[in-house]
Amino acid sequence: MNPIAIIGGGGWGTALAITLARIERDVRLWVYEPYLVETMIATHENPLYLPSVRIPSAVRVSNRAEEVLAGVHIVILAVPSHVYRQVFSNMLPLLNGEMFFVSATKGIENETLMRMSEVVADVAKARFTPRIAAISGPTFAPEVARGEPTALVVASPDEQLRLFLQKELSVPRFRLYTNPDLIGVEISAAVKNIIAIAAGVVDGLGLGSNPIAALITRGLAEMTRLVVACGGRRETLSGLAGLGDLVLTSYGNLSRNRRLGVALGQGKDIEDVLSSTRMVAEGVKTAKSTVALARKLNVEMPIAEKMYAVLYEGLKPQDAISDLMERKLKEE
Repeated sequence: MNPIAIIGGGGWGTALAITLARIERDVRLWVYEPYLVETMIATHENPLYLPSVRIPSAVRVSNRAEEVLAGVHIVILAVPSHVYRQVFSNMLPLLNGEMFFVSATKGIENETLMRMSEVVADVAKARFTPRIAAISGPTFAPEVARGEPTALVVASPDEQLRLFLQKELSVPRFRLYTNPDLIGVEISAAVKNIIAIAAGVVDGLGLGSNPIAALITRGLAEMTRLVVACGGRRETLSGLAGLGDLVLTSYGNLSRNRRLGVALGQGKDIEDVLSSTRMVAEGVKTAKSTVALARKLNVEMPIAEKMYAVLYEGLKPQDAISDLMERKLKEE
């Protein structure tokens, strides 16, 4: 079977490596921190981002990109969105147009408002035109790593590519569906993190279950408007990358974005919350790019706007909820 390179040794990248190595294929995992590489090789565990889950010997861990990328056909990119361009740019001399690229990162670049697949295309264009797809869906890294049943989508307008990746990346208890709507899948994956923060805020304020259900529903409407405005398909929002991921991230206790929202609702300072963990809550950075993109496209996204105000403008969480409830009455 074709060797696979996974770029990014966080929880998600490590979980993907563990999963894809279950069928005894050659999986290489690039990890940025040299000391973490040494620890992972010695203990067969990622103590920083995915503790207590054994990494199989079929996973080769390294911080040397040339070792990880040599001879591979599939490159999965699983680094945080704010370093995505830098990491891909640094590795570009080792990449080529024969490789298939898979974005596993959920975010929108703040500086350019590009989706992650667009960042790949933008960086690579000077040397080659990349064949790029994205994988997304309702996933918590620890559950994936433990082999719990999981379903995702692999999205690309290139039918041949998505069918190839579906076959190559599907393993027992890790099921991939295909979707041609790369735009819709990537936008949904990014924006749902903001709605999850809002759901956590409601929970942290102790407001009960009713408002969370309403918020998720109206949040899905916001996601749909932005996806359609960007050129994606409305139907994508009813699938795994839309509603599926939104429900999991808004309700699941393993959701970093939801936990951040809960802490904010309980009155904790955002800087204190963010400094207390190494894990990245993508919704914090995505709030900036999502609101900027919505304003650029003249898309109404009141929940995203209020979460941006909470995160960056000092709006109190309880005032954000009040503002949303007191908006002008309208049709659904």
